[in-house]
Amino acid sequence: MLYIIRHGKTDWNVLHKLQGRTDIPLNDEGRRMAETAREEYRNVHFDICFCSPLVRARETAEILLRDRNIPIVADDRLMEMSFGSYEGTENSFQIPDCPINQLFYAPDQYTSPPGGAESLDDLFARTGDFLRERVDPLLAEGKDVLIVGHGAMNSSIVCQVRHLPRAQFWSAGIENCKLMILP
Repeated sequence: MLYIIRHGKTDWNVLHKLQGRTDIPLNDEGRRMAETAREEYRNVHFDICFCSPLVRARETAEILLRDRNIPIVADDRLMEMSFGSYEGTENSFQIPDCPINQLFYAPDQYTSPPGGAESLDDLFARTGDFLRERVDPLLAEGKDVLIVGHGAMNSSIVCQVRHLPRAQFWSAGIENCKLMILP
């Protein structure tokens, strides 16, 4: 079985800042969320955990799996989507014509703006490679795999596993520290 979970909250989540690949740690609330998830999902079996190398995902994985003998393997392909020069932008929805907002309002029409932002094609390519190379063989062996990641990155995995069109990119509603099963 494949499971995914998004990291706990950060100060930038609270401030409604675009994080992307900016390496922001969990805040106290985020750590409490991970502790709550640890208790809630204590009896869910995982053979292995893959996580983003960003500290907010890594710390969430470590808290969630503390005292369990489950390997945690970081993989760069699980980093959050890059928002390039827009990372750190606060309340982008209040900025008229902010090009990153198209990702949230009409993901099927999103084109990455200049300034180093990642395209959905690139995001889907790297997470698709990860699924094919690392996850699919384990699932074929009957293993239970956990991925600890981020909102957009996890959404790309959901779309690929469930064969959803990009227009439904955000349809799964990736909440912080809520486990999702992807059959």
